Amino acid sequence: MISDSRVVGRLTVLLGLLALVVTRPVVMGEQPPNLVLIISDDQAWSDYGFMGHEHIATPHLDRLAGESILFRRGYVPTALCRPSLMTLATGHFAHHHGITGNDPSPKYADRESELYRERRATLISYIEQFETLPEVLASRGYRSHQSGKWWEGRYSRGGFTHGMTRGFPEPGGRHGDDGLEIGRKGMEPIAEFVKQAVSDETPFFLWYAPFLPHTPHNPPDRLFNQYQDKVSSPHVARYYAMCEWFDESCGELIGILDDQGIRENTLIVYVTDNGWIQNPERRGYGPRSKQTPYEGGIRTPVMFNWPGRLTPADRPELVSSIDLYPTLLAAAGVPIPSPRPGLNLMPNLENDLAIGRPGIRGEGFAHDIADVANPEASLLYRWTIEGRWKLLLTYDGEVNRYQSTHPRSERRPQLFDLLADPWEKTNLAGENPEVVARLAGVLDRWYPVADRKVQVEYR
Repeated sequence: MISDSRVVGRLTVLLGLLALVVTRPVVMGEQPPNLVLIISDDQAWSDYGFMGHEHIATPHLDRLAGESILFRRGYVPTALCRPSLMTLATGHFAHHHGITGNDPSPKYADRESELYRERRATLISYIEQFETLPEVLASRGYRSHQSGKWWEGRYSRGGFTHGMTRGFPEPGGRHGDDGLEIGRKGMEPIAEFVKQAVSDETPFFLWYAPFLPHTPHNPPDRLFNQYQDKVSSPHVARYYAMCEWFDESCGELIGILDDQGIRENTLIVYVTDNGWIQNPERRGYGPRSKQTPYEGGIRTPVMFNWPGRLTPADRPELVSSIDLYPTLLAAAGVPIPSPRPGLNLMPNLENDLAIGRPGIRGEGFAHDIADVANPEASLLYRWTIEGRWKLLLTYDGEVNRYQSTHPRSERRPQLFDLLADPWEKTNLAGENPEVVARLAGVLDRWYPVADRKVQVEYR
């Protein structure tokens, strides 16, 4: 693992400490806010009504966005669900928390073998090294509920007091088991949990990570039928319908909070675990989508909704899901375990302050983890965004499965002007060598890669 001192830049640390100092604390005796984290599963940043999609209907999320502080340029550091979720739970980048992919590579151990089970168990044990969001919130008297995606064993292994996932090694316990029913089969477990917490006058944290709009794309006929005539591909129509189905479940969740009369003291945060661009020819995602470091894989809207406390606004700054861990803890009035690389955004949200950092960064690893003890064995990409510029560097980590997802055919640095070219069609690295060199230096100071070969000479 890379040490914290190497991971966290001095500027980020100073800004994080400053933010902690100036955040309005929760007054002793005051009821801390309830915290609700909504995590979409496999959805492109553009696939919402409020983001301008011409077909997909998301009325509940549109309404929430209009009542929230909305960041249209939000990102996740890693475009794959398990490492992305682990970052939300621990506040660390994947190369630090160690969960860089979804599974140990079956290339080196048969999936039915004892060795493979041991490697899965090793990965699940990594979470024990970190104070998770639910664990830290418990120190302030919070109870917490897990539903939806959760890879790290039984929900209690993440510090949740309540939850749905049984977890590995239970049958079907790979990435959520019973928890994956939430949203698709109603919201009763959440409704019961919220009702009991309100009755007990206990603040709560909800992890709502439904298996939506994730495959299988099997939406209700009433939704699928709405999109069949709008697009030529039935695969795209099904995906669009899944996005609306997910939106409906978010409406149900917000309705539960409204029915209990607690919206005024509840902070709702919205993010996506990673992107998705539906392949129109078949089931599955298209190029530059899930698992990749392109905008279709890592970009997401991020919103913060706290009626009466946060004034709705449409913000232009860059934010990252790495920021959510310290921000949620600060909102609860809980000291933030340090160091963490993310920023506490609460002062910026409450006081309409610009986010004073130059940019954000991220990384990409293979779905199959070649070496559970060495993240760099599967390192494929590092990237950074500052203002309009995005630099993407490619590495020679082992892919194993999903070779077509990572062709790595462009061996040179890739530099994009995201404001002029949000779908990254034109590589401007050759015309801007000084920008490439500067941003490459940013990446090397953030996460030094000594033992992996960059697949390119800077030119």
